[in-house]
Amino acid sequence: MANTASAKKAARQAVKRRARNVAQRSALRTAIKDVRKAIAAGDKVAARSVFQNSVSKIDSIADKDIMSKNTAARHKSRLSAAVKAMA
Repeated sequence: MANTASAKKAARQAVKRRARNVAQRSALRTAIKDVRKAIAAGDKVAARSVFQNSVSKIDSIADKDIMSKNTAARHKSRLSAAVKAMA
């Protein structure tokens, strides 16, 4: 348990930060699932629009260091390839 005032404050901040990161990571996973659902449904127009929204979400989360840049790039690449393969 934290003993000093600064350590107690840091612990409080860590709880807030973790809650925010968990929420954003969950939103990211939902965005990726939405693209996969659109691809599975075979709706190319919807898949493209959902893909663009998810790329924005992926980039935003990578900028905040919730996900590494390389992991973000890998997700975007695989989703993009799946959308292009629908032709």
